[in-house]
Amino acid sequence: MIGPYYKPQMTSLMSISHRATGVFLSVVGAPLMLWWIIATASGPAAFARFEAFAGHWIGWLLLAATVLCLCYHLLNGIRHLVWDTGRALELRSAYTGGWIVLVGTLLLSAVVLGVLS
Repeated sequence: MIGPYYKPQMTSLMSISHRATGVFLSVVGAPLMLWWIIATASGPAAFARFEAFAGHWIGWLLLAATVLCLCYHLLNGIRHLVWDTGRALELRSAYTGGWIVLVGTLLLSAVVLGVLS
């Protein structure tokens, strides 16, 4: 429990989530995508092994989580770049941008996962 003195805010939760998705992408997503690329270049047998993994529910879950994290990290990174220009720093704009990132993440992830299916 955080206690009665601090109420988590969208901006702080999204900042923490941005860091967490970055770690996930580094530890899980990048090796997974590297395996995919190497398997594609290594021929049908290697690609069949990757496909078998990706077709299993654990593999699909890791791929879906990677896509979700990648979309969130990308869109939230763009929001941070906008902030670096000195724009959208007011509280209302920060929350509006946060909701845009969250909805955009779900939509973009759905599109990418739909294409990959």
